[in-house]
Amino acid sequence: MAKFGKDVEWAASLLRSGKLVGIPTETVYGLAAHGLDEAAVAAIFEAKQRPHFDPLILHVPSASHAQHYVATWPKTAQTLADAFWPGPLTLVLPKKNTVPDLVTSAQPTVAIRVPNHPLTLQLLNLLDFPLAAPSANPFGYVSPTSAQHVLNQLENKIDYVLDGGPCEKGLESTIIDLSTPIPTLLRLGSIPINEIEKVIGPIQIKVNQNSNPSAPGMLDQHYSPYCKLIPFQPLNSLNAEQPTQQSDQYTPVLSDILQQFPAESIALLSYSSQDFQQFPLQWQSAIPHHFVLTNSHPDFAHAASNLFKTLRNFDEQQLKCVIFTWAPKENLGLAINDRLQRAAAKR
Repeated sequence: MAKFGKDVEWAASLLRSGKLVGIPTETVYGLAAHGLDEAAVAAIFEAKQRPHFDPLILHVPSASHAQHYVATWPKTAQTLADAFWPGPLTLVLPKKNTVPDLVTSAQPTVAIRVPNHPLTLQLLNLLDFPLAAPSANPFGYVSPTSAQHVLNQLENKIDYVLDGGPCEKGLESTIIDLSTPIPTLLRLGSIPINEIEKVIGPIQIKVNQNSNPSAPGMLDQHYSPYCKLIPFQPLNSLNAEQPTQQSDQYTPVLSDILQQFPAESIALLSYSSQDFQQFPLQWQSAIPHHFVLTNSHPDFAHAASNLFKTLRNFDEQQLKCVIFTWAPKENLGLAINDRLQRAAAKR
């Protein structure tokens, strides 16, 4: 049974011996292993029940270390590293042969970043290899933002969790592919698109890829709690920049939902306390559980940091169905909507 603590030296010794360790980052907790050891990397896939076609991200302590594992380091990579590293930005670049194909799902590129958490940076500086580290949760489930989240689901599959407290950002890193002629956004994340474009100019967007994804977080279904999530309004009427499988005419019918689920197992989730008024009074009175991501509109950072914790809370309270409103279609609201959309695409 795994334990958690702040012993960085112990975490480093476990990783050197091919063991799995939960690590804190500013985004979410990662399930880390020696990134150049194929057996250790294979253990990540086994512990998470993660399909081998979904690539991993390498974590390193600095931009100079990143250059050890990529075949090219263009000026754009250095510009972005100077602006955002350490921080929640992942760069995709052509890989060197020293990076195992298992890490990259046999693709010629590798995703790499420098996380911004003091314990994990200390850990990385003790090691002479990068850490492969996807989110420390069963594949497809809600990402963990505390050490306890990791232990709750993986305690029998890992050896230690380095406890760095709650994650500051609460959303995964933004992923930019620099192996394409024009920089390409592969995953919306903790750094908004407009912040990236301020630094390197316009980028193209390709955030959905179900066949051999180029980066993590591109599958239609992901980040899903066990309960059913139903949008109160269609996403494409609110945010034309993101695709949706919902019809423009789709709006849930309360009577239909109450026929499927007992009222006490249903909840309403709104982006903010102001947005809660989008729900008709009939809904507010008929459904007993009410949640908001932030009390201060628009406060994107607070809402983002609460998102995964709130989704996990639904399962802890054994809710069966949650009807939600979308975030504003700007800033981190785009990434929040991205996670809600993928979480709602449950089988």
